[in-house]
Amino acid sequence: MREIVFDTETTGTDHENGDRMVEIGCIEMIDRVMTGRTYHCYFNPERAMDPGAERVHGLGDAFLKDKPRFNEKVRELLDFIGDDKLVAHNAMFDFGFLNMELDRCGQPTVDYARMVDTLAIARKKHPGAKASLDALCSRYGIDRSHRVKHGALLDAELLAQLYIELTGGRQIGLGLAADADDAAATSRTAPSLLPTGPMRPPRHHAPTEAELARHQAFVAGIEGSLWSSGRARV
Repeated sequence: MREIVFDTETTGTDHENGDRMVEIGCIEMIDRVMTGRTYHCYFNPERAMDPGAERVHGLGDAFLKDKPRFNEKVRELLDFIGDDKLVAHNAMFDFGFLNMELDRCGQPTVDYARMVDTLAIARKKHPGAKASLDALCSRYGIDRSHRVKHGALLDAELLAQLYIELTGGRQIGLGLAADADDAAATSRTAPSLLPTGPMRPPRHHAPTEAELARHQAFVAGIEGSLWSSGRARV
């Protein structure tokens, strides 16, 4: 199963009032394993950056002015994400900006049925707990020491690790049984666990008369004992 974990950075928080996407980072996963394939791009938003947004991701007007416009890179992006599930944290935010950009350049928008929201998964799994990406990385021991500012590809990489943890942990890719060829190979190479030394005769484990007598005396001292009433089953 192919999935794309992605994150966006934007000029602000409201795409319906003119904010634009300035960065996208995508990580390819197959069967919840990162393949190493990524897509990353900065975009010229053709508008000024909100100072609050710039404090979050560090992408200013001077840096973005010579970057391609979204419509110049949209085909590359669509080819990478294909028709597969799209995983994001607080996914409605990222889907809103992605679909706004697609609509602006005349491309079909992404069906929300493809959306996987790790924020919703985390809130269901840990009700009442902090569910930001930083908080969840701390909960699951995911190293984010290199994350000085938000960045779409870096955040997508962290989110891919988090998604693995939220949906079964690092053992999710391990099969529970080998196929017939693997089993045959194992039987040829694995050391035998059967004993190889001389067979020893069984030892005598029956209780002595003295042990039986002590047991009977012990049982007789238990009030209402099933053994003393003769109703015990063996």
